[in-house]
Amino acid sequence: MPKKPRTAVYVDGFNLYYGCLRNTPYRWLDIDKLLQIILPKNDITLIKYFSARVKPTPYDPDAPARQNVYLRALKAHIPHLEIIEGRFLRVTTTVESSPGTFVRGQKSEEKGSDVNIAVHLLNDAWLNLYDVGVLVSNDTDLAQAMALVQNDCGKTVGLISPVFHKGRRVSEHLKRLADFQKSIRKSALRKAQLPSPISGTGLHRPKTWNTE
Repeated sequence: MPKKPRTAVYVDGFNLYYGCLRNTPYRWLDIDKLLQIILPKNDITLIKYFSARVKPTPYDPDAPARQNVYLRALKAHIPHLEIIEGRFLRVTTTVESSPGTFVRGQKSEEKGSDVNIAVHLLNDAWLNLYDVGVLVSNDTDLAQAMALVQNDCGKTVGLISPVFHKGRRVSEHLKRLADFQKSIRKSALRKAQLPSPISGTGLHRPKTWNTE
């Protein structure tokens, strides 16, 4: 039987959340199980999850607490998963609320994850930590890192496109660069949910993350 290729997966947490999980009952996601469903012919030896700590808002003051529970659950349940944190900023900007009417408002932005993903993808390739590197992202800023890993390190690079919500499209640029491309289906998200509670902990799925 052929040996499964060593596979490292680099998950853009915010891209995954806004592309597939927001306002769905699948937010208590077991990332390792999802990857096993999507990549059954790969030996997933390393998962790196890139995110940033969200800030409370007047509309959702409990968001940081829910995120903290989820990140702790991932670390407790998936021993080969590492969390790399960027920064979450709230910036003041001017937006057009109606034709000719401009108002000042705040916009939340996640900073640092695209750079962190690119650095880890490249560094792990040079260290020969994987045969196949897989990006879970739709961020075209990662295109150059993909090309370098393929051309200079001789590694296979795959793409899992977290594009599920209406109005979001898979990056054609990333698809052309990738050696293979997979999509995330609702049926896979449904099957890949963490247990609640997490074994050996008191971590439960947040009550507002309702199941179907």
